[in-house]
Amino acid sequence: MGRSIFETILGAIVLAVALLFLGFAYSSSDLQITKGYAVSANFPMVDGLKDGIDVKINGVKVGTVTEMHLITAPGPNQYLVHVAMTVDPSVRLPTDTIAMIATESLLGGKYMSLEPGVDEDMINTDGTGHITRTQAPMRLDDLIGQLIYGSKRGDNSSSGSSSTPANAGGPKTGAPPEPAHP
Repeated sequence: MGRSIFETILGAIVLAVALLFLGFAYSSSDLQITKGYAVSANFPMVDGLKDGIDVKINGVKVGTVTEMHLITAPGPNQYLVHVAMTVDPSVRLPTDTIAMIATESLLGGKYMSLEPGVDEDMINTDGTGHITRTQAPMRLDDLIGQLIYGSKRGDNSSSGSSSTPANAGGPKTGAPPEPAHP
């Protein structure tokens, strides 16, 4: 009987510590959605971006991505991704602001990065604001492919060009080259 009471008390202590840890993690994680004015932007692709992801300027959270949807209406924006976000009302964005999808780490966490421009005109804060300058995310698999296949092409061309100068400086055989037959 004494052993089961001890196990019950120990279990209650473990649960209390776990709840304290979860409370601390939630309060320090800054998961709440930022209240502010709505801004939108269109991207050709948004690999890894999700609703609720942070919007940052110079690494500081100033907003939240609230919605994403594919534009399917025929026209110049067809098949672009429309991204809506809220931005803190104390942050005013120039009309030449650039919106880009950036990577937090090598493990692939994404966030929306805003780079304010220098224009004196500001984006509307009445919910109709739109960022026209956007940059799609860099895809790691495409970069690796370019690195691999780009270096193979460079190796082939350098090996072919390095054999030509070595033979050019060597002794001449005196035999004319054979003509190509059609």
